[in-house]
Amino acid sequence: MGFKFEKLKVWQKALDLADEIDQLTKTFPKDENYVLSPQIKRAADSISLNIAEGSTGQSNAEFIRFLRYALRSDVEVVGCLHLAKRRNYLTEKRFNELYSLCEEVLVMINGLIKALR
Repeated sequence: MGFKFEKLKVWQKALDLADEIDQLTKTFPKDENYVLSPQIKRAADSISLNIAEGSTGQSNAEFIRFLRYALRSDVEVVGCLHLAKRRNYLTEKRFNELYSLCEEVLVMINGLIKALR
């Protein structure tokens, strides 16, 4: 792996989350194809993409700025998961699994931010 971000465990975990969200949206009703499905997928993809983009910056401050964008995207995924749960698109068990994965990513991003300061 030649890029700095590829070695980051938080980036790898963010990819796992994006894969899980992609699988989840395949179970959503068709009427969500243009509403919730693309919203949650973009938010989940944004986490790893912001980590990657920020890692190529010229300063830690720049990287931290992108990590904060990744944090916001992670929280957006959680918001979308709540909507999906309210609409009965996923079970309580699946919601809790994905919620925990989002929490794990959040903690990892915050840890990286603290390490970069």
